Amino acid sequence: MHRSAPRLTRILACAAVPVMLVVAGCSSDSGDGKPEGSGSSASPTPEAKKTPKVAPAKFTKLPDPCESIARKTIKDLVPGAKSGSAGRSSDAGSRGSCSWNGLDDNGVKGSQYRWLDVSFLRYDSDATLAVSGEQRAKDNYAKEIAKTQATEGAKDVKSSPAPGIGSEATTVNYTLKKTGENFVYAVIVARTENGLVTLTYNGTGYAGAKNPSSEDLTKDALQAAKEAVASVATANK
Repeated sequence: MHRSAPRLTRILACAAVPVMLVVAGCSSDSGDGKPEGSGSSASPTPEAKKTPKVAPAKFTKLPDPCESIARKTIKDLVPGAKSGSAGRSSDAGSRGSCSWNGLDDNGVKGSQYRWLDVSFLRYDSDATLAVSGEQRAKDNYAKEIAKTQATEGAKDVKSSPAPGIGSEATTVNYTLKKTGENFVYAVIVARTENGLVTLTYNGTGYAGAKNPSSEDLTKDALQAAKEAVASVATANK
């Protein structure tokens, strides 16, 4: 009776071995070589997004608007005009403008009034939007033409290509009545790479003088526009 107790103890000890192995097996790894709870289910770190390459803007400067058209041209187009009047700009490297006006007074034979304005816009490339300065200029070129064509009060609006000026150019002609007189307009909208040039030339006759013809006004405006566009490239040499 006393000798059976040690034997019973040995039997119970052996019986406990499989249980311990089962418990150990439950707490072991899943067979992938990584212990439970080691973060094996975490997703891999995503690759950083690559910034798309955008062509740099060709032009980085703008000319002095009041020096963009030759003085002789100003004298011919705007009789009696003095120095140009520069428009205000918070960023001369991206936008600028200048205007001239003059009156050729012929007494009882009447007078001729002329007004000339040139404005410049320059667009930089934007890597965050994946758009080049040239593309931005193209988009705004189309918008500027549409804006000119929609001038409030404009009549007999006509548009035509203006070849030979910059990368692309368009002429918009119309008449506009103001201060009791009919003014004849010729507007040249031109793009040169990532730059935009808009030249507006208008005139009227006072005291019985005839108004300038649209053809003559346009011819002069195209000449001035060529000089203004060329000045952008000159400023960036």
